[in-house]
Amino acid sequence: MDITLTPDIYTPSVDENGNYIDMILFIKNGLFCPCGSRKDKTYENSSKFSAHIKTKIHQKWLLVLNQNKANYYVEMIKNKEIIENQQKIIAQLEHNLQKKILTIDYLTQQLTHKTNQQISNIDLLDIN
Repeated sequence: MDITLTPDIYTPSVDENGNYIDMILFIKNGLFCPCGSRKDKTYENSSKFSAHIKTKIHQKWLLVLNQNKANYYVEMIKNKEIIENQQKIIAQLEHNLQKKILTIDYLTQQLTHKTNQQISNIDLLDIN
């Protein structure tokens, strides 16, 4: 089995006015841009990514991000709430699972003990 490195996902930086801007970072394992201009394209170096961020599709994607900042914030708040609820559900399910494991262990122990008692009560001399 070969080990492969997954490329980092590009996220634009935010300037002092709160607007998304492109900033070329150090590219270590390749960089994937979610703008949608080239599906499944990984940029291996800064010069290729620099050329990519000048494309019309990437610029339009950045513009849409800046126009929908409030929507992304509301969506992030909703996602945080969903995550918190899911964490509570997971904790409750783990608690229920632990209780059921303890019950299974107890019943298994009782069954084993009862089976051992029955085996020891059999008189082998009475068998014909």
